[in-house]
Parts: sequence; structure tokens; C-alpha cells
Amino acid sequence: MIYISLFFAFLKIGMFAFGGAYGAIPLIQESVLAHGWMDEAMFANIIAISESTPGPIMVNAATYIGSSQAGVLGAAAATVGVVLPSFIIILIITALLHSFLKNRSVQAVLKGVKPCLMGIILAAGLFMAVKAVFGGGGDFYFDFTSFILLILLAGGAGVVKYRWKKEISPIALIVIAGVLGAVIF
Repeated sequence: MIYISLFFAFLKIGMFAFGGAYGAIPLIQESVLAHGWMDEAMFANIIAISESTPGPIMVNAATYIGSSQAGVLGAAAATVGVVLPSFIIILIITALLHSFLKNRSVQAVLKGVKPCLMGIILAAGLFMAVKAVFGGGGDFYFDFTSFILLILLAGGAGVVKYRWKKEISPIALIVIAGVLGAVIF
């Protein structure tokens, strides 16, 4: 059955493709040509399409090849086959990392790293705020609208934290800033 062939061919590719997607292209080519699913010219077109569309090349190639051989179910079988090994590896690493993070030494290191990360994020935020308000790249100006927007966002976050004892989610701040920026600018 074509679905099983597609699944296991791309499962093998997903398991043994080291070195990224470009390292997998010869494995995909060998498998596709060995099964007679397409000729070299068609395979070259599939790789070109896979490189030019958004997403990982291996997944795109598996989806296109599966689709060309067995329609939507073939695309699903090939895509699941190529993604499954990475998914399982990530699950195993996550399980091991979870128990590793409970170690007291690791927690102490993470507590030390946290202020450093906060400083880096704060420095990047201040740099962007200063650049938005005062310009950058040699052009010095004062953008009053950006200044007011920055004050409103910072003040609003401070009021929420002081008044309701809750922090605003960074994602909510990004959405609010985006909406206000779209309305104002």
C-alpha cells in the first residue's frame, strides 16, 4: 500500500538525516528514485519548490512527494513519517530535561542567569525605545508621538501592577502596542 511505503520511506529519512535539511536531500532523492515515485527532473523541481516555500525543506519535500503519489493522505503519511523521529527525540529530551531542572545545582545556576537575561532584555528594550523616540543612524530628532506612546504603555503597566497587583503579559503588551501603533501611525 502506497501510504505505508511513503510513511516508512520518510520515517527512515527522518531518522537518519543528520546535518539538516540539505543533508537529507540525497537520502530523499535515493528513496524517491528507488521507489520510482518520480524521475530526477521532477525531483529537482520538488526540491526547488521546497526551498522556496515557507517551512523546513524536508517537511515540504515529504508533503509534495506524498501528495504527488497519493493525494492528501499520502502527503499526511509522508509528512508524519519525516517529522515523527524529531518529535519523539524532543519528547525524550524534554522528559530528561524536566528531571534535570529539579537538580539543586542546576536551579542555582538558573537563578544566577535570570538577572543577566533580565538585564539583556531590558537593555534591548531601552535601546529600541530610545531609537524610536530620538531617532537612530545619525538622524537625531524627537518623536513626540512615540514618546507619549511609550509613557502610556509603561505607565499603564505600572498602574496595573500597583493597583491590581498583577503583571501584564508581555504578549498582551505587544498586542496593545501594535494596536496603538497602527491607530496612531
